[in-house]
Parts: sequence; structure tokens; C-alpha cells
Amino acid sequence: MSFDLLSEPIRKFIRDKGWEQLRPIQVAAIAKILASDDNFILASRTASGKTEAAFLPILSKVNFNESGVQVLYISPLIALINDQFYRIEELCKNLDVTVTKWHGEANKTLKDRLIKQPNGIVLITPESLEAMFVNKPYNVKQLFSNLKYVVIDEIHSFIGTDRGVQLKSILSRLQKINSKSFSIVGLSATIGDYNEAKKFTGDELKTKVLLDRTAKDITALFRYFKNTKEELPLELLKNLYLETKDNKVLIFPNSRGRAEEVAVKLKKISERVKGHSNYFSHHSSVDREVREYVEYFAKNNNRQNFCISCTSTLELGIDIGTVDEVVQIDATHSIASLIQRVGRSGRKEGESSNLFLYATNEWSLLQSIACWLLYKDGFIEPPQNNEKPYDILVHQALSITKGHSGIKLAELVTQLKENSAFKLIEVFEIEQILNHLISIDFLEKLQHEVIIGVEGEKIVNSRDFYSVFKTEENFKVVNAGNTIGEIPFSPQIIEDENILLSAKIWKIKFVDHKAKKIEVIPTRDGKKPMFFGSGATIHHRIREKMLEILYSKTEYEFLDQPSCDETEILRKDFSVFNIQNLQTDRPLLSAEKHLQLFTFTGTRINRTIQLLLNIFGIKNILDDPSSSFDIEVSKQEVISKWNSLTLPLNDIDIHISNLLQTNPALLDFSKWGLYLPENYQVKLLKDKYFDIEQTAGLLVTMKLIENE
Repeated sequence: MSFDLLSEPIRKFIRDKGWEQLRPIQVAAIAKILASDDNFILASRTASGKTEAAFLPILSKVNFNESGVQVLYISPLIALINDQFYRIEELCKNLDVTVTKWHGEANKTLKDRLIKQPNGIVLITPESLEAMFVNKPYNVKQLFSNLKYVVIDEIHSFIGTDRGVQLKSILSRLQKINSKSFSIVGLSATIGDYNEAKKFTGDELKTKVLLDRTAKDITALFRYFKNTKEELPLELLKNLYLETKDNKVLIFPNSRGRAEEVAVKLKKISERVKGHSNYFSHHSSVDREVREYVEYFAKNNNRQNFCISCTSTLELGIDIGTVDEVVQIDATHSIASLIQRVGRSGRKEGESSNLFLYATNEWSLLQSIACWLLYKDGFIEPPQNNEKPYDILVHQALSITKGHSGIKLAELVTQLKENSAFKLIEVFEIEQILNHLISIDFLEKLQHEVIIGVEGEKIVNSRDFYSVFKTEENFKVVNAGNTIGEIPFSPQIIEDENILLSAKIWKIKFVDHKAKKIEVIPTRDGKKPMFFGSGATIHHRIREKMLEILYSKTEYEFLDQPSCDETEILRKDFSVFNIQNLQTDRPLLSAEKHLQLFTFTGTRINRTIQLLLNIFGIKNILDDPSSSFDIEVSKQEVISKWNSLTLPLNDIDIHISNLLQTNPALLDFSKWGLYLPENYQVKLLKDKYFDIEQTAGLLVTMKLIENE
């Protein structure tokens, strides 16, 4: 029995907690982790006890009397670190093991104590680990040269992302300074490709997946309130209030602005009918102390109902106690995100999760249905393939050079080539990128050695250096000396305008551009400026499923009547196209002065098709939510050129290069891509922004089906 394999202090912890039995993922993990030094991916649904599944055997196995930090826990969020700290500390209560938080907001005295006496368990973000490599390279070796385990929480949030490449690189650098290889344990509820997860550890063959397929009952209901305005319909908000007023609820709109709108308006409705006042907003613009209060209130409040309108800040595994319902407003951008959000409710054993989804337009409804059906089928988007992350190589080259206070050029090339994050990038490519960094003074060559150049110093010495993602220019929002939060600056932010923040309405009294500060006072009138985020990248399988739904006769029991009616209207609209093959046939709506092509494919493929249409001089406007192109040339011209549309793919590099010249903003998705040579910028766009291979495959088989 797995319980008997654990050390006595850990068995005592379990007895003291009154656990009747271990969860399936815990039983499997205990046996496997104790018996082997392999890497493991622990995959099971939310609230299934994955943290304990990792730490129960690790705490039993590791000798914490040895010098140095023994276990490193890596999290994507500071809030998750703060939350898990208490959980891990409790697990260690019968052991003499120190648990230390290390991030920008953590206690400096405790960090200093750790450096003087490295031991125990450290909880950290990739960015803080990067900062240690740059600023405290000696301490990194001192702290982590005897590591036994690295636990990566919410590992799916790293795989296939720039941040994930950074973490993979840092782990490779940690392995290099370690006295012997440490083991990696990744935790997730939503992995779309287990092979990619195994590769992420740097040693695919040594990595095993422990998968608990135990499903959780989910009750889902979709509601439809057609909306033609910027603000949500009043009828939707009234219905949402009635649905949530007697429960503990998380509401997930898809933007910070919408989250504030929902919190403020539900609070107003509640005030009118003398309901509860526990309406909060929670997102990255809300002040940290306010966010922490909201989390504390939700977790420790047993009697009062509440409603938190939030973004992805509460999507991951922060423990906020019991939640009765999860509400999603309009379609999630991914199935993985939907799963994470739904899993926030019904976390207790034996409870079902409850999802209410409100759609405000027909395409959001259709995408929501598609995501839900794919989830029921067990599909999760695989991560984006990132085999040659040239842009992150730039960042890591600067980080390594700074951390060494100068390094031989040949040694820098070797370190980058041997790093598991960059193993598919050729030596000559690394050399070309480094030589470019020298040419733009990011690096300076001194005989055989390189140091950080004058321009590089400006970048490396900024606080923003340690992250690989772009950060917004935020202005602090202050009322009577108290910080309310931060919001991204926009032209809408002017005196006497109203904004929504922290579930309240504020009037702007003064904007201090130099100090990046906005003075506000409470008010009860007016509209807010919206927070606009960048458009999401939708996987092609979701769009293909949307097409399947349109040509299906299936009635879905989770739809309310208006949702059913809207779905049938869409089906009727598309019945004029004689679609025979859902894989190849695509509708082409031909009107007197209007052409509309529906591709029903992913965002990256749509971008590529748009590029090809532009090359051929076919004027078009892409509407990605409906996966359609409005085309401004004649039907005859489109049809005559369609079969040749793939030809520019043969010399696509030239076309992308020309596009870059006229539109450098194409690279805005990549913080470090700006510093690559132009030919590598083109490669980066092909790898991460466009999808050349999939587009070619689609266009070769695609048939345009005109309306009858």
C-alpha cells in the first residue's frame, strides 16, 4: 500500500488530517517517485490532490539534512506561490524543513537567511530564477548545486510558450551546475500533448506520465442574449444576477474591462434589491493587496455568498475555497482554459462542477458549443511547436553573458548549443545571431571574449529584462493616497472621464504623465473606457468543429431556447451552401456587390491566407471570430486566382521580408524578436505568427462552394 511506503512524519501528517484514503494520482505517484529517479508528469483533473501527490513522496525520500536547497517549486504566478506556500509548509509541519518564498514581493530577511544557510524548499517564478542567474550567479551555485527535485506547477501554462522556452533554458543551466542530475515533476490538469510535456523536461526517455482519467460530473447550461452594443445587455445582467445571487460564484469575462463592468453592474442591481454587497473584481490591474483580500475573503468565508468577476488570474490553481458555480461570458480562447475555469467549482470530492455560459453573439455561441463538444470528446489543443526559438536565444545569450561578467565567445556558443531549449538551432545560426548582437552593440567583443555592450546594458539593467513577455505601460490609479490598482494607458484616459476599477466607478481628476499616476475620486455615473486586449489565437480544430455543428442536425440539451434558436438560424443561413465534404469544402457567399469566404480554420492559417490574398492584390478584410474574409474583387477574379494562391509559398521569405519593411509591428508578439537579424525575424514569423505548412495543406484541397 502506498501509505506504508511514506516516512513516519508524513504518515502522521495524513493521520492528523483525518484523510480516509489517498487519491488515485497520489497512490500512483507515491509508488513511482519513491522507486525511481525518473522525471514524472502528474496529469489529473483540478482539485485531485496533485500537489500532495508530488510532495508526499518527495518529502519522504529526500534527505533535507544535506547542504543546499533540496527541492525547487516553480510556479507561473506569484499568487499561486503565496497560496501553495502555506500548503507545503503544512505538509512539512512534522519535519524540520524550511520553506522559503522567493519573488519580488517576498520577505527580504527570509531571502537573506536562505543565502546564508541554503536548505529546504524554495518556491519561485521563472523570472526570479532568471534574476538570480544574472545578479547572483555565485548564489545560484551555492543554493542549487545539490538539488534533488524541481516541481513545476501548472506545467501546461509553460509548454509551447516563450516563457516555457525560458524556463526550459533555465532548467538546463541549473542541471549544468548541479552535482548530479535532479528529477523534474510537472503538475497539470490540462495537457494537450503528453509527448511535448515529456520533451519539456529535457530528457524525454527518462520522463513518465502518470495519468488519472477519473472524470468529474459537470452540469452545463448555455444562455444566449444577443448584443449589438459595446456594453452587456441589461437582460443578461439581470439573468446573471438571479442565477448567482444565492451562491459563491466566479465569473470569467474575457477582458479586464468587461470584468469591471460585470462587477459594478451586478453590485448596482444587488444594492437596488437589497441583496448582498460581496461583489469583487480580480485581475492584473487591481492592486495586489486588494486581490489578496478578495482571495482571503473567498477562502475563509463560510457563510456569506460572493461573486468575483475575474480574468485568468483565478484560472490557475489558487485555492479560494468552495465555489458553487462558474460563469463564462462569451467563448474561451481555448479548451484548456475552459477546463481550468470549470474546474474551479465543485472541488470537493463527490461534488459536480457547474458551468453557466452566456454568449452575446452568434459566433461566440458557435465557438462555445464547439469548445464544449471537443472537451467532452477529450480534445485539448496541443501546444504550439517552438523548435527554433531564436528570440529567446537572444535573451538567454544576454543573460548568460551578464551572469558571467563576460564570457569567451566560443564558450557562449557551446553553452547555448548544449542547452536543451536550443538543441535544434544550428551552431552557425547561433554564431550569426551573436554576431548581429555584436553589430548592434548589445554585445561587445574584446578579443576572444564578449561582454554586454553599451546598448545591451540599457536593456539588461532594466527591471523588465528578466521576463520574456512584453509588459504594458501602466499608470498607477490613486484615490486620497491609496493605490486602487494599475491600468494600461490609452488616449481615453483624460480628466473628467470615468473608469471602472476594483468593482467601483471612479472619475479622473488629474493625469500625471511624468509620474505615470492617475488621481481619481469615487463617482456613480458615466461610462468606462474599455481595456482592449490583443486578439486570441484560436486552434484550427475548434473552427472545424464549428463547421461540423452548422451541418449537423444534433440538438444539444445544454442550450437554452434562445441558443437553440440562434443555432438554427445559423444552420439555415449556411444551408444555401451544398457542403459535401467538411474537410475540403468551404462556403463562398456571393452577393451582388459582396463576397464573403468562410475558411473555418485557425487564426494562424487565416493570417497566412490573408498574406497570400494580399500578394495577389485581392483586397480583403479578415474577421477572425467568424473565420471569414470580406473580399472586394469580383467572383471571377477570386476563382481564377484561387488555384494559384499557393504559388507565393515557394518564395514566402521574400514576401514576409517585404511585409516587415512596411509593417514592423508584425513582430509585436515577440519581445526579443526585434533584436534578431532580419532573416531570423522572417523565420520567427513563419514559426510563430503564420502557419505555412498547414495553410498549404488546406489550400491544395480546399473547394469554394458558392451559395445556391
